[in-house]
Amino acid sequence: MIYENKDQLKKGYSRIIQLDGGDVRILDEAKLRNKLIDDLIYTAVFSPDRATSDAACWLIRRSAAAVGILSASIQPLYEAMGKDLVKGFTVPAINLRALTYHSAQAVFRAAIKGQVGPVIFEIARSEIDYTLQRPLEYTCAVTAAAIKTGYSGPVFLQGDHFQVNAAKFAADPAKETQAVKNLIWEAIEAGFYNIDVDTSTLVDLTKKSVKEQQAANYLLAAELTTMIRDLEPPGITISVGGEIGEVGGKNSTVEELQAFMEGYLESLPQGDQPSAPISKISVQTGTTHGGIPLADGSVAKVKIDFDVLEKLSELARTRYGLAGAVQHGASTLPDEAFDKFPAVATAEIHLATGFQNIIYDSPDFPPDLKERIYRDLKKKFKAEWKEKDTEEQFLYKTRKKGFGSFKQEMWNLPAPTISKLGAQLEKQLAFLFGKLKVNSTYEITQKYVQPVDVNLELPTALKG
Repeated sequence: MIYENKDQLKKGYSRIIQLDGGDVRILDEAKLRNKLIDDLIYTAVFSPDRATSDAACWLIRRSAAAVGILSASIQPLYEAMGKDLVKGFTVPAINLRALTYHSAQAVFRAAIKGQVGPVIFEIARSEIDYTLQRPLEYTCAVTAAAIKTGYSGPVFLQGDHFQVNAAKFAADPAKETQAVKNLIWEAIEAGFYNIDVDTSTLVDLTKKSVKEQQAANYLLAAELTTMIRDLEPPGITISVGGEIGEVGGKNSTVEELQAFMEGYLESLPQGDQPSAPISKISVQTGTTHGGIPLADGSVAKVKIDFDVLEKLSELARTRYGLAGAVQHGASTLPDEAFDKFPAVATAEIHLATGFQNIIYDSPDFPPDLKERIYRDLKKKFKAEWKEKDTEEQFLYKTRKKGFGSFKQEMWNLPAPTISKLGAQLEKQLAFLFGKLKVNSTYEITQKYVQPVDVNLELPTALKG
């Protein structure tokens, strides 16, 4: 059910949630989990009344806190990894583009069964636009999924590739920088306590020295880190990630990592209370976001340079105290590749397109809906259809952009269909968790990460 106004909302949660001053008390946790949470998240995402939507978001987040679910920074765990106190696994960071509430439930179910601790839910700047999911909506969908599945503990929300657009930066540096800063502020307000700033688009390989090539990258990364430190809530050190090579470009080198880190650390504010630096570094080792589609729509096999990944990860830890290197664009790799990431001490791995493909290519995804999405893509994004691309290649590259326009229709698929899609996602997630060695890490995560309950102002619609 979608509540269209505050009176419907208040009637819906009465006898299940009770307002207690500026917070909530759960009167019936079973009813919250079994039905009300569905109504709250659908209201948060689809209610025509903004005030009612905001109120539903607040109820979701405060109800989650009441049952032990809090947004958290992974910083303490990454600091322990940087000191070699914790090792042996690679943290999965998962981008949910479609059916976010339902897909997140699949993640939590797999995590609960495997006693998995560190799982990051993330969304990139570009994904926010084409999936029509602002940070607060994403937070609420993931948090509601945690309530629905009975999960308890820290939830790691991350801004992935909060990226500076090189062309826009060249035209107006101040405007583009401010756009990224605005997004960072919005994300932190929504409970994103992990932010990957991506200024690697500014690397200029025409410069003579490696440090000169990385200069614009590390200078702006330091500026954004300083801003994040100013915005983080009391008691929380937001985990910030940097990047030295744009995914899909040339492979990163040890020299680039050293040049970036030295320049970056020099550029951070010093003094009596220096800013905490980044906790990890994203590198390029041969992958491309989404993979490279062939003429028939299949994805080309990619060879990752694991030697480079291992060297960069080791240097990041031993010299700079970071958790290690981060691998992007990995979800379309062959299954046999994933156990190699913990073997070379990769700190974090980003997974996105593979889950999108499971949904689109599932025999349970309605063919008529898929056909309508594809027709819409061919009409809206015709200008992006390169002359050399087959129809299959064009659709593979652009179908991620169909999730925004058809979001409500997808969320309203029949329950049996959503259940089958969720089961397929859960099966792949359980496989990946095993390969990445994050099973049985829940207690380790609990040891290092103690989430802080950040106060949220009571919405106007719930006052009085």
